[in-house]
Parts: sequence; C-alpha cells; structure tokens
Amino acid sequence: PFSELDTLRDQVLSWYKSVQLPPYFLLLQYHSKENFLFHRRSDVLLMTPWFAPIVWEGTYNSEILNEQFRQRNVTVGLTVFAIKKYVAFLNKFLETAETYFMVGHRVNYYIFTDRPEEVPKVPLKEGRNVVVLQVQNYPRWQEISMRRMEMINSFSQQRFINEVSYVVCVDVDMRFNDQVGVEILSDLFGTLHPGFYAAERQSFTYERRPASQAYVPRDEGDFYYAGGFFGGTVMEVYKLTKKCHEAIMMDKAKGIEAIWQEESHLNKYFVYHKPTKILSPEYLWDDNMGRREILKKRRFLAVPKNHAAIRNK
Repeated sequence: PFSELDTLRDQVLSWYKSVQLPPYFLLLQYHSKENFLFHRRSDVLLMTPWFAPIVWEGTYNSEILNEQFRQRNVTVGLTVFAIKKYVAFLNKFLETAETYFMVGHRVNYYIFTDRPEEVPKVPLKEGRNVVVLQVQNYPRWQEISMRRMEMINSFSQQRFINEVSYVVCVDVDMRFNDQVGVEILSDLFGTLHPGFYAAERQSFTYERRPASQAYVPRDEGDFYYAGGFFGGTVMEVYKLTKKCHEAIMMDKAKGIEAIWQEESHLNKYFVYHKPTKILSPEYLWDDNMGRREILKKRRFLAVPKNHAAIRNK
C-alpha cells in the first residue's frame, strides 16, 4: 500500500540527509509514487537490445537530471552550419535555442559560416556564448553537407576538447519548440529519423552499394538515424566524425557519393558503434508529416523552406 511506501520514502530521505549526500537526492520528496517511481510509457519502445535508453516525454525526471549535471559543472557545445543563404535561419534558431535549449546550463553556440558578418546579434543569457567559426563554402550543397564531418572533427581536436564537455550537432534550418535539456546527453547519442522510426529494417534507406564505405548489408542495422541531430562527449564525437570523414574521402577518391551523404556514413557508424542513448522523433520532427499521437512533445521542428531557393546560392 502507498501509505507504507510513503513511510519508507520518508525514512530513506531522512537517511540521505543524515549522511549529507548530494542535494539532488532530496528532489525525491517532491514526487509522488505515481508520477516518479512507477511512471513509464507502454506505447513506445523505451530501450534498445543493447540496453541504451530511448528518450521520450514521460521517461525521465528533468529536475533530478538538471541537478546532476549542474553538480558536474557541464558546458554544452551546440554546432550548426550556416553556409551561404542558410545564414538566414540563424536568428530564429538562436532565439528559440535561448528559450528552450539546455535552460539553466552553460552553452557555447559554435556557428560555422562563410558569412561571419551576417551572424545576428541575439541576446544571450549568462553563461551562454556565440562562437563564430569562419569556414569556406563549396559549390554543391551535397559537398557542404559532407564536409561538416571534417570540420566538426577538426575543431573537436583544436578547441572543443578544451571548452565543452559535450557536443550536440544539429541542422540550422530548424527551430526549438519545446525543452531540449540534459536528458539527451550521453557518451554517444543519435536520433531516430522521423520518417523511419516505426519502419522495418528492409525499408531503411541505408547505402546499399558494396563499393561505398557507407555500405550496410540488408540483414544488418537496428534503427535509421537522422543526420540532423547527433552528439556525445567531445572524444566520442571526434571519433565518429573522424571515421565518417575518412570514409567520405575514400568514397570521393573512387568517384562515389553515398545516397544521403554524411547521414549514410553516420548510419554505418552507428551500426557498428552502438549509441549509448537514442533520442525519439520528438527531437527532430517536421509538421509536414502530421502530428502523431505518440509525440507528446515536438521539441525541434523543421522550418518551412524552399530548398531550391537556398541551396547552391
């Protein structure tokens, strides 16, 4: 009965206080048994076969996690590429990030751009900074897309390792629509692609040509991951981007381009280097796909755009 559980909880809390354990344990007292100890979702997959959690609304407690990460004094790096006309998305991206991304934590926004003078001045909260990293552009948008792995890898080694604990890599033509916090952080995480999260393996759009370094056999692979939201510790992101960049350049030397550029290489990497956490499609959604019942939150949304008008411009 709940009365006995309440008594046990009070005894445990009293013990925590007496031994002076970190204060996030005391947050337990603010949560009833129904919504803390026993609350789980039964309508979605919550864990992978290799015991990596899949993050959905209702599967974690943000107060406890926030306290945990504050005690660790974590700084998060958020990388975006605003090349050519994509710089136009930066204002909305940064404004919404200041409202919803890692609220209460230190953040470095790493803006990779060929137009540093066009990076908008968005008011930032204390402990949050915009770092403009000037890079070259390329004639084709596909080339720009693939070069992201190279650039993230290079800067992971040059400066991220000295400035942040985690790196989160996302697309810029998006906006934050709800809280995206420390619940996403792990050694290595990927995001379920909104177009394939409920699909069978046979329909995944992996690279299927054996000649490509991104090749995945039809009997392998667990999930199909989006190229627009991945990350982890600086060292794990360094290893991921190094492997993907090397594979991309090996393909390029043979005149091959993977079907979905760097996303194909990312998926190949995750087949053989399992993520330690997976984000649900709440973290990368396009309202053109409708509003699914399982999505209690739509945290990071695609911005409507005319691709032809902004690519290769």
